[in-house]
This record gives sequence, structure tokens and C-alpha cells, in this order.
Amino acid sequence: MAEKQTKTALVVSAHSGDFVWRAGGAIALYAGRDWKVKIVCLSFGERGESAKLWKEGGMTLERVKELRREEALKAASVLGGEIEFLDCGDYPMHFTAVHLDQLVDIYRSLRPEFVLTHSLEDPYNFDHPLAAHVAQEARIVAQAHGHKPGGAVLGAPPVFLFEPHQTEQCNWKPQVLLDITPVWEKKRKAFEVMAAQEYLWEYYTRVALNRGVQAARNSEKKDIKYAEAYQRIFPQVTEDLQ
Repeated sequence: MAEKQTKTALVVSAHSGDFVWRAGGAIALYAGRDWKVKIVCLSFGERGESAKLWKEGGMTLERVKELRREEALKAASVLGGEIEFLDCGDYPMHFTAVHLDQLVDIYRSLRPEFVLTHSLEDPYNFDHPLAAHVAQEARIVAQAHGHKPGGAVLGAPPVFLFEPHQTEQCNWKPQVLLDITPVWEKKRKAFEVMAAQEYLWEYYTRVALNRGVQAARNSEKKDIKYAEAYQRIFPQVTEDLQ
């Protein structure tokens, strides 16, 4: 009898905290279904998203990176995901051809059923749309037969854009509402690991509650309390409209 193949998903996160606030529920939900969920952090958020740490006396860039790495590792463990860091820097982020090749290799080896990443626009943070761009570029390169010929090329995993901090300014619309009520406590616990960005804990709790109200209203599942919202890039291919 053939061994059952483990299903996989990929999350491309610009900074070490982004995957927690925006996709922590999805990660915990699918990890709980015995999926392998791979998180790729392009940077540690060491310059632009670690203000609390920089206010401490004697702080250095390497120490900030170390602390943010530790937080992200703990949060990924709470959620059930595996994590890898490409250390591209931030503010500004420098995503090189070497990084692109690494991400393509991850796509081909993981072969994700779906991909989660940032919105295509964000006037407040250029690293976020850059992460969305390279997540898609790597996906396309991984599909190319001429890239490292002889290897198995990638199929066409759907790409979902998770919710940005200020949706209206990012021209982002919630097209998919994912019920994360069963795993909310795990997501909240992962929040509380991210001490460097404590100011976001309650903000993203309110976001999850608001999306939960909308999810319940747009379905027959009236017991939904917490949800995450996503926007699709590609059309959904289906055999029915249920």
C-alpha cells in the first residue's frame, strides 16, 4: 500500500512577525490537519519593525536580529509551522538573485498546495509588496522547464494575499474568509511570543473578531467568532459553485 503523501503549504512573510498577525490562524489550522506548513521569512524586521528593542540601551543590529529570530521560531512552533530565514535585510530589503534561487528551490521541493503572502500594494511598507512580488516571481520561475532542466517543475498553486494593516490604502479586498475559531487560542499565544511588537496584539485580535462577524454573516456558520481574510490572485477552478 502506497504511503499517504503529506500535503504542504507555503507562507512567504516579509518580516519575522508578519506571518503571525496575518496568517497565524491558517498556519495553525492546516498544521492541525497534519499538513506541512513552511514559513519563509525574508527578513527579521530588524530595522523597521523592532522599535521597542532599539529603545533598549546598548542594542546592536545583530542582537535585534537574534531576538527577532528567537521570537519567530517560538511563534512558528506554537502554530505548528516550520520556518526558514533568508536574511534579506529590511528598510530597505535587498532580495538578490541568490535569494530568488533559494526560494525557487523551496517551491520545487515543497510543492505547496497553496501560497500565502502579502498584498500587492502597501504605501506604508515597501517590503510587503516586494515580498508579494518575489513570492510570485519564484512561483513562475519554479514552473519553468528551462530553470535547472531535469528537475520536477512546479504546478499552479493558488496564491492568497493576507490582510494588510490598512486595507483601503493597499487596494486590497477580502474575498475569502477563513474560520480560525478552533485555533484562535494558538494564534493569540503566538501573538504573545512577539514581545517586540506588543502594540499589535490587541489590534489584530480586533481584526480577527471583525472578520469573524463578517464570516458568520456570509455563511450558515453562526458560531464563527474569529476569522482571517484573504484576497485571491488567480481564478478559482471548480466543478461546482457550492
